[in-house]
Amino acid sequence: MKKKSLKVILTTLIVGMMGFSMIACGGSDGANKEGDNNKQAQEQQETPKEEKLSGAITISGSSALLPLMEKSIEKFNEKYPDVEISAQAGGSGTGLSQVSEGSVNIGNSDVFAEEKLDADKAKELVDHQVVGQGFGIVVSSSLGIDNLTKDQIKDIFSGKVTNWKEVGGPDKEIFIVHRKSGSGTRATFEKTVLDGDASLENDSLGVMQDSNGAVLEAMKANDGAISYLGLAYMNSDEAKSALKVVSIDGVTSETKNICDGSYPFWSYGHMYTKGEATTPAKEFIEFITSSDNVDSLESLGFINGSEIKAK
Repeated sequence: MKKKSLKVILTTLIVGMMGFSMIACGGSDGANKEGDNNKQAQEQQETPKEEKLSGAITISGSSALLPLMEKSIEKFNEKYPDVEISAQAGGSGTGLSQVSEGSVNIGNSDVFAEEKLDADKAKELVDHQVVGQGFGIVVSSSLGIDNLTKDQIKDIFSGKVTNWKEVGGPDKEIFIVHRKSGSGTRATFEKTVLDGDASLENDSLGVMQDSNGAVLEAMKANDGAISYLGLAYMNSDEAKSALKVVSIDGVTSETKNICDGSYPFWSYGHMYTKGEATTPAKEFIEFITSSDNVDSLESLGFINGSEIKAK
């Protein structure tokens, strides 16, 4: 009788322990599921949602910066398709005047606002120095000219030298293509290559063009031509076959030479706003040098402003 009672008690204990074990496992599984749900909810909260932007941005100014604007707009609109952006050239002076007047959101310039506007108007603008941009003294490839000194360039643009044979080229008349006075590219040329002496550019010689693109077309039409261009316009195979960027005093226009200051013909690319930039112009300006737009800068030869050591 005692053995039978003991057996019943042991059976009851075993069944009870199995039941407890199942409950425990079931409770653990429920806790795990609840924990997973909480973790997923937390991850969803922590994952930032891409901000939805809309609105319009108008940009004008530097034709040297226009290729970067056009390429950047394409990439920006892949991310923010509801933002309408229009960009046009016209020269740095035009861009600065229009942003100062409030007729555009962003005025692009190759020069500081103080160089084109009166002091009071310039103070109203906020300067966003987004990139470093190189320019080149460009000649017809057929001339066989690889290098010009600053003195030779000054003599050519002033009219002192009129034939390529005087600077190591063939017996051919020099044809000069100028930019208009409101051009930031011209202002940079006068400042860095002509050493600040604007009188050395003789506008009575050759022809005048109002943008980098127009200069490129005029030069391709004349095999004795010389001018100055934003390097972004020299990236196409067509431009490279017809024209050549010459060294200045033996220094090429490579990025490393711009960054260390040994190549003189460059400037910052400015995107000016009247007051602090507001949405969506603020986001577009920030996008220009963001990791999402690196390919645009590199493919066109622009340099992130933070990389430039020369000031």
